This record gives sequence, structure tokens and C-alpha cells, in this order.
Amino acid sequence: MLGFLAGKASSIVQNPAIDYKKFALGASWAIFGLESYILTRQLPCYSIPAPPAALADHIPEDTYKKSQAYGRDKTRWALFKQVYNQTLNALYIGGGAYKWVWTLTGGWMAKMGFGGDRVITHSLLYAGFFTIVSSIPSLPLSAFATFGIEEKHGFNKSTWGLWITDQLKSYAIGAVIGLPVLAAFLKIVDYAGDWFIPALMIFFLSFTFIMQLVYPIFIQPLFNKLTPLPEGELRERIEKLAGSLGFPLKHLYVIDGSKRSGHSNAYFYGLPWSKHIVIFDTLIEQSKPEEVEAVIAHELGHWKHAHPSKLMVVGQINLLITLSAFTLFIHNPAIFRSFGFSEDVAVRQQPVIIGFFLYQLIMNPLDPLISLLMNSVTRRYEYEADRFACALDPRYKALLSSSLIKLMNENLSSPHQDWLYSTYHNSHPSLLERLKAMDDYQPSEKLVVKDEIKREKDL
Repeated sequence: MLGFLAGKASSIVQNPAIDYKKFALGASWAIFGLESYILTRQLPCYSIPAPPAALADHIPEDTYKKSQAYGRDKTRWALFKQVYNQTLNALYIGGGAYKWVWTLTGGWMAKMGFGGDRVITHSLLYAGFFTIVSSIPSLPLSAFATFGIEEKHGFNKSTWGLWITDQLKSYAIGAVIGLPVLAAFLKIVDYAGDWFIPALMIFFLSFTFIMQLVYPIFIQPLFNKLTPLPEGELRERIEKLAGSLGFPLKHLYVIDGSKRSGHSNAYFYGLPWSKHIVIFDTLIEQSKPEEVEAVIAHELGHWKHAHPSKLMVVGQINLLITLSAFTLFIHNPAIFRSFGFSEDVAVRQQPVIIGFFLYQLIMNPLDPLISLLMNSVTRRYEYEADRFACALDPRYKALLSSSLIKLMNENLSSPHQDWLYSTYHNSHPSLLERLKAMDDYQPSEKLVVKDEIKREKDL
């Protein structure tokens, strides 16, 4: 049955009457229209003169006005970026950029003495050049977001020198890691034949685990400095909390987030048997030790519920579906012809890199749906982590609520959210939703911690 359905699907997508270029162009404009509409729905929220009644006593008047102005500027800028990026995207698709870059890099290959059989080398040159060409127009937007929007509202701590260095480092890391991974991807598809899907699944899963080791040791220090959290009340609180839950804490770090921004956060990473907790210095500056402890309790709730592992499984399922659908396009001459490639490329060469790029354009209409599904999952996980913290210690409810309100004020986050905007864009529930959920939550039983570790009665 599955073979019959796959055969029918293959015959449909290889129909030469389908103009995939027009479809991709139309789909990109449709997504642009949807996302622009959603942004315009959020704009009126920044004109509401007062915060919600539930937060009226927690947001100073001056802070509320600043948050509304910050949100308005960010949303207007997002609308401009939508128009800018969609114009470029339409030019790339309609103007034949994918074919032009392949032909251009093919000419470079010939001048360097490489034959037409060096498809992987050509593909790497193509992907690298296309990435650079397509990302350069976005650099002014990124710079304005940092030195315009963020600077205006007091969040930017970066300098032009640091920003330029960050961009160069990002390109270098992308080349050092991305090009070998792409080469392996292409080689596996070429070598494994019909079995390339399971081979790629194993490869990408292995790559994910390797990056868990490589990123904190070699990549993150290129951008931020991690220093051990000094001895004192906060460190003692977090170590006791982690120990009471059996969290395999190996290192407890402070990251110099204030080097670039005034925003704050906390997270953990690492392999199952060795975890590291990282706290932004801005969070420590803005919160009391007991509030930071409550935030870490929330983060440990993600660990206790295995949310990172579950998200990895979801990612693997998404990858499996993506690769399975790709089999319908990988050797599809119709899609190559539709984008203007020569008959020789469309029928004889069929470069995997081109097929994958064009496949992504065709599948773009699914991106909003995937985004909605992923946001739904992560929002549910945030509620679970909040409930975990509240059940762990009744006092964490007030402390976590206090910390979230303080973070909202410090980050100038608007308390008003259009429901569609929030559903589409936000991976976390709104502050009001989280506070209400914590207020309504009544733990059925107290969480059990290790008997040999006694929690202090007083925070």
C-alpha cells in the first residue's frame, strides 16, 4: 500500500506540466502575506494605554510606556524586514539565481581545471558562494537591529568592532563545520543509494551528539566568556537544588551576556551524565538569589521531564519526514526544467544540492504549520516546567512569578499579545498565561527528593 502511494505521489510531482517555479514564487508571497497580516494584528496592542489589570501593580508607568515603545519599534522593523526579505526572495526565485550561481561556479570550476565529474566540489563551491551572496544584503538589517533598535532602547552593549568580529567568526565557523557536513551529506546520498535516508538519520544524530561536546569547548568561547559562579549564597542554593534532584551537575557558569545585550536568560546543556548550568550575568544582577534559584528550578523541570530529549525525537521525526519527501524530488527532471536548468543538468547530472535547494522552496508552505506545531509543543513544556517548580517547593510559585515579572520589566516586554501573533511566533506562553496557570495549579503530591539530602527550611 505504501509503495503504491509512493508511486502515485512520484508520478504526480514529476508531471512536466507543473510549473514549480511559479508555485514556489506564489507560495513565498502567500507566506509573506500571512506573516505580514499577523504582525499588523500585533501593532494595535502597543497603543493600549494601560497594562492588564492583573499586572497593573507590578509595572511602573514609565516602564510600561518604554515597553510599548520598544515593542512598537520592533514590530514595525519586523514588517520592514518582511518586505525587504521577500523582495530579495522573489528576485532570487523569479530572476533565476539558483541556475545563475550553478552556471557561474561551474565556469570557475572549469577555469581551475576541474572536470564536470567533480559534482561534490562544485556543490560545495555553489553552496558557499550562494550563502555569502544571499546573506550580505541582510547584514545592514542586522546592524540596524543592534545599533538602531536595541541601542535606542538601552539594550545594546556591543561595539562595531565586536559586531564585525562576530559576523566574521560566524562565517568562519559556518565554513569549517558546514562545508564538511554538506560534503558528508552529499557523499552519503551518492554512496548509499536507496538507503540514504537511514544513513543520513544516523549521521545527523551522531553529529548532534558531537556538537554537544564541541560547542561549549571550542565554539562558545569564541563569542562569550564562561566563568565559574563564585562561591556564595547563590552557588550554594543551586548546588543543593541540583543535588536534591539528582541532576548531574558538573559545572556552574556565569556567562558575560552583558557584553552584547542587556537581556537575560539561564539554560543548561551537556550529555546525559554531565550537565552544565549557565546563568547570564544580567539575570544575577537583576534578581535576588532566591529568584534565580526559582528560575533554575524551572530549567531543571525541563530536564526532569526530558524535554530536550523529546524535542530531539521530534526533530528526528521531522528530519525523517523531510528526507522521505525529498525522495520524490531528488531525481525529478520536471523541477530542474521549471527553474530553467539545461536539459543536460535536468536529466543527466541532477545535482543533489540543487535538488535539495529547490525542494526546500517547494515545501516552504509547510513551514508555518511546522512552526505552529513546534510552538505548541514548547509552550506545553514551559507549563510543565513551571508546574514542576511549583510542586518542588510551594515558595517557588511566588519567587518564579516575581522573577518573571521582573524579567518582563527589565527586558521591556509588552504585557499585551494578540492571540494569533502569540500562537504563531511565541515558543513560550505569555506572562499572564504563565502566572494564571501557576495560580491555578494545585500539586497533588509533593515531589520526592533524595532522602540523603535535606532541603533547608528557609530560602
